[in-house]
Amino acid sequence: MTDNRGCGDGKVARLVGKVWAESMRDQVMKTSSARTLRVIAPDTIVTMDFRPDRLNVETDAQGRITRFKCG
Repeated sequence: MTDNRGCGDGKVARLVGKVWAESMRDQVMKTSSARTLRVIAPDTIVTMDFRPDRLNVETDAQGRITRFKCG
């Protein structure tokens, strides 16, 4: 989902490949217009509830962003 009704994942896609830092949180939320954000690293336990206004930041073991996804 990349429109204004969702989490704005397409608006921050340019950050894929960068190392995630908590200092990025506010800017990513502002740019994407997501209401909430969660970072999902390998082996992170997450709930299966779907929230279209939530931006998921998926990272690899080194903390590098691998994908943004609404939910």
